[in-house]
Formats: sequence, C-alpha cells, structure tokens
Amino acid sequence: MVGFMHDPFGPDCFIVSANVHIIGIEPRISRVLELPVKLNFAQLHEVLQVAFGWTDSHLHQFHVGGLTVGAPEFNEDDLYGPRTFEATGVRLQDLAFPYEADPKLTIIYEYDFGDCWRHQICLRRQPRENGTAYPRCVAGRRSGPPEDVGGYSGYADFLEAWLDPAHEEHKAMRRWAGRKFDPERFDLDATNKAIARALRASKDDYRFRRVPDHSRQRHRSRSD
Repeated sequence: MVGFMHDPFGPDCFIVSANVHIIGIEPRISRVLELPVKLNFAQLHEVLQVAFGWTDSHLHQFHVGGLTVGAPEFNEDDLYGPRTFEATGVRLQDLAFPYEADPKLTIIYEYDFGDCWRHQICLRRQPRENGTAYPRCVAGRRSGPPEDVGGYSGYADFLEAWLDPAHEEHKAMRRWAGRKFDPERFDLDATNKAIARALRASKDDYRFRRVPDHSRQRHRSRSD
C-alpha cells in the first residue's frame, strides 16, 4: 500500500505567529498574536485595531514586499499612486516564507496617515495546537497611544504632561485621554474578547463595510 506523507506546511497543520510593535516608541508597545493561515488582510486589520486599542477612525494600508494591500476604494482619486490590492483577497497562506533555518517575513502596517503609526509585523509559521481557537493574542506590553495624539512627537509631549502633576497641561491631558487610560496597562483577556467581537462583526471583511454607522471616517484623504 502506498502511504501519503503528512504535509507539515499544509494550511490545517500550522498557524502564523505575529510579533508586532509600533515603530519608534520605547519602551516598546507590542503584541504577540497567533493567527490562522486563512485569515485575510481585512481581518488582520481588524485584529490589529483592537489589539492596540485603535478605533478604526483613519485610513490604513499594509506594505507587503513591494505591494500595498488595503481598501482600494479609498485610493480611487489617486490615479498616480501605487495600486492597492483588495485586502479580502490576500490571506496569510498566500505569503511565501523563505527556506532557511528561521523562516520569517516582515511586513509593515500603517495606520492614520497623519499621525503615521507604523507597526512592524514579524511573521513566523508554527504548529497549530489542537483544540485552540485562533486568532488570539498571547502576550502584550503597554497600551496603544490615544487616537489623534499627534504621532510620535505628540505622544511624547502627551506623556510628559500626563505623568507630571505639576505640568500645566496635566489635568487637560488626563481629561482628554479619559480616566481609564494608562500607558503601561495591557489586559490580555479584554484584548482577546475584543478580537472575537471584531471578527464576528466583520464577517470576513472590513467592519466599516458591514456596519454603516461604524466610526471610520471614510472620506478622509491619504494625507490624513
């Protein structure tokens, strides 16, 4: 009898581990995510949004090699810019990992073209654990910055005021960020619950396409 070899790289045998951090901030704001290979990039966007506490209020794009992946409808007026590939049509299993001792891929996720939050995502394949539900977050450090804080320099100024009771903007920054904000806080259980809710709402697509009153500001320009 001829036997068939079990494929260790078959889509049902492995997942993708994603080590993600916001570039340019120290100490790092990071998350470690475990993702099913059938996850598309619209779903990956939803996972990243809730994992870092973003509110999906701005434009985004992925830089995958020399390609741009995202929501093409937001580039309809940009005739001379790079083509944006539809995020629902690109899945993690479509990525080609190199053949080497530690095969990994690095891609960039950019959110809010005004504040310009760039997230470095290092992807590795690893065996799937039986009985485990994916995607999930397995580790994280620090809270994501508040929306519209002004990018890296704005966040540094915000933290200076937020942390110093003697600072003239201390009370104003505390009110603006809200009493629940803590730059050093990360809640793993709450993050995983938020990931599950976001994916249920997105239904394999972007939430803003599914929920008409979603908070995304759809008509902002690329300079947002």
